[in-house]
Amino acid sequence: MTEIKQLVTGTIEENCYIIYQDKTALIVDPGADFPKIMQVIEVLQVVPVAILLTHCHFDHIGALEQTRSTYNIPVYVSSLEKNWLMNPALNLSNSLLQPIIAQPAEFEFDMIKEYTFDGLAFRVVPTPGHSPGGVSFIFSDFVVTGDALFKNSIGRSDLPFSHSEDLITGIKEQLFVLANDMRVYPGHGPHTTIGQEKQFNPFFN
Repeated sequence: MTEIKQLVTGTIEENCYIIYQDKTALIVDPGADFPKIMQVIEVLQVVPVAILLTHCHFDHIGALEQTRSTYNIPVYVSSLEKNWLMNPALNLSNSLLQPIIAQPAEFEFDMIKEYTFDGLAFRVVPTPGHSPGGVSFIFSDFVVTGDALFKNSIGRSDLPFSHSEDLITGIKEQLFVLANDMRVYPGHGPHTTIGQEKQFNPFFN
């Protein structure tokens, strides 16, 4: 059974996730606080095999290099944001005291594709709008939505390269077609379900 552990990281309270089955783990969006991420991995006694990025804004990649180098694992990202890792103006870290300049990702996602890592299976779907390369990861009974869909809200669309219509369309076409009891784990805030958001999210009612 695939399990998921949420870690709230950084001053913007970004959600990093450790998704694991048996001893194999995937790390989604290591935003900050690498010691906390490492501690959870040690407690779970799992072995990370890859880092998955829902998108490349700074609050989701702040601990990327520490995580990648510590566990010597590859990074997967949308091709539309592959250059953002190395560019503080694009990942919006240029106003921080320490702008983020990460190394290129090892792999780029193919959309609507099934990936399997030692039994950990998921599908990657495009959910752009908050950023052009935003993606979500659909597992058997939950989905990680990055900054696309939140509990009772959606991602910001007032940032550079964001697009509100794309955001709404992606959520409807890729996420709201999932089962109502599918759990939703967003990039910020508490988890919810697809049914809850279809019924109560004010952006869709």
